Amino acid sequence: MALLPRSFPTVVHMLQEAARQAGDHEALVSEGERLTYADYQSCAAGFAEELIRLGAAGERVALLMGNSIDLCIALFGTHAAQAVTVPLNPAYTERELRQILTDAQPHVLLYDSVSAAVAAPLAAELKVPHVMRIGEAGRRLDAWRGKGLALPPLPTPEQTACVQYTGGTTGRSKGVQLSHRSMAINVAQREAVLPTRTGIERLLCVMPLFHTYANAMCLLNMAACRGTLALVPRYNAETLLQLLVTERITIFAGSPTLFTSLMNSAEFAKADFSTLHVSYSGSSALPEALFKRWEEATGAPVVEGYGQTESGPVVSFNPLSGVRKPASVGVPLPETEVQIVDLASGETVLPVGERGEIRVRGPQVMNGYRNLPAETAAALRGGWLYTGDIGEFDADGYLYIRDRKKEMIKVSGFNVFPREVEEVLYAHPMVSEAAVIGLPDARKGERVLAYAVLRRDAAIDAAALIDYCRQQLAGYKVPGEIRIVDALPKTRVGKADKLRMRDIALANASN
Repeated sequence: MALLPRSFPTVVHMLQEAARQAGDHEALVSEGERLTYADYQSCAAGFAEELIRLGAAGERVALLMGNSIDLCIALFGTHAAQAVTVPLNPAYTERELRQILTDAQPHVLLYDSVSAAVAAPLAAELKVPHVMRIGEAGRRLDAWRGKGLALPPLPTPEQTACVQYTGGTTGRSKGVQLSHRSMAINVAQREAVLPTRTGIERLLCVMPLFHTYANAMCLLNMAACRGTLALVPRYNAETLLQLLVTERITIFAGSPTLFTSLMNSAEFAKADFSTLHVSYSGSSALPEALFKRWEEATGAPVVEGYGQTESGPVVSFNPLSGVRKPASVGVPLPETEVQIVDLASGETVLPVGERGEIRVRGPQVMNGYRNLPAETAAALRGGWLYTGDIGEFDADGYLYIRDRKKEMIKVSGFNVFPREVEEVLYAHPMVSEAAVIGLPDARKGERVLAYAVLRRDAAIDAAALIDYCRQQLAGYKVPGEIRIVDALPKTRVGKADKLRMRDIALANASN
């Protein structure tokens, strides 16, 4: 097992060290704007002092923003203020945000133009004490560049750093609480398997920074190695492929969906990958054919890993130096124990080649879910995090993900829980019953398929129901197809038989 490199007490210490060692080095690039590490620290310090004056220390700061230099400053500034970040998806609807903000009870809410129409009235309704519009038609957080500000007294490793919301099996989002120590040590753990080159790396990121994958593998990764993070606010194939050249990109952080979209673009065949050193793949499983096609096209290795929000997030990765196995998610990180246990009791450790539930133990694992003691107790048992994923080890100690114990559907790396979508469909006055399943999808990893039974004499079609879902759900949660049926298949005890629905759907797809 690789040795654990130096671990900082918190991620803010990483930024402080980067500013001290490489203050003039370019830290952030986005849409023509550039920020050095000295100015990165100064802006984070200025924003931190503002949050402290607002009484945010020890409280939660919700960040409803897309990729931008402002978001990077806000994330590090919030940590530096000893406040707790609550990163949120700007695509969330009012219904989704209301539930999360009610649970999080933020002291401060930041939002950008994308979320303004929903965020401002909702914040007023929920009486969020302090609200800031950032970016277009709002304020910028780089006002402290050139001021040379030092960071305020930094947080301790034991303090809560982040509450990252992820879907719940009951349809309720769960706030995963991560300490500063867990976030910082996970960076060092990843570095042992995927080492970066100090002061050299330039990483291109279009993956959303509110997502745990991009936060760990892009934002924190580059601060740790004093590299340059080139941010793209929204996906555009031509823009991404141009930036590979103009920004001399050495690392590309992607997902199967992103790789597929780029390779299907007209510009891909003409792209220049000469500076690319490695690509990361995360968020969802990478098909072996896609793995090989991307490597052949770029001439650079692609490495796939595994993790989840609750695990800090990274658990394993294929090593950059050594054997990389397609379809595997690699080897466990240093100081990380991974076991495959039986599904019935979760206590019997299974041998090589046998499938069971993956459980994880390590310093990066969450402290628990916010305000959900029962779900915390179910996930954290005997010092182990029970992931709900099904996997197996091979004889060389490489981990393979085979299925999910939970009903969660993973669309382009985002978690979709059937119960939430079903509840939206059940709320429609013309729907009598609903059931939602996930099916394999070559581009997105999985897609959402819904079945609906209409009320008697209902006058609505599948397209109208899909439009209705778009008004209630973030885009990735909306069913790509709704099949209207006379009745749902049922088990002997009267429950919707989702296994049978899935088998029928897969059989129809193959015919």
